Amino acid sequence: MARASSRRLRRMMKQMGLKMDALTDVEEVIIRGRDREIVIEEPVVTLLDVKGERVYQITGGRVREKERGRRRIPEEDILLVAQQAGVTLEEARRALEEAEGDLAKAILMLKTS
Repeated sequence: MARASSRRLRRMMKQMGLKMDALTDVEEVIIRGRDREIVIEEPVVTLLDVKGERVYQITGGRVREKERGRRRIPEEDILLVAQQAGVTLEEARRALEEAEGDLAKAILMLKTS
């Protein structure tokens, strides 16, 4: 396979409507999910513009992952668990947190303990 010159590659990319730039001033990239956050420190970020559609490519860097706060448990769930297991609202809340929101598991834990 013959090697293409960088000039020829640039010309072909321009004909296809493709632009590629490195973003040099990026310190970190944060990806936030409902329950966790991924932080990429000192990444190499490349912006690819294909006919107006932007694509960001992230490579390298140190990756840290952390949980985001406690999940909110609805008051109705706490009341239901407290009534079904015959415990206080605080005991029901703790059991639901331990059971990660699973109502049946929380009730079983409280009734068997």
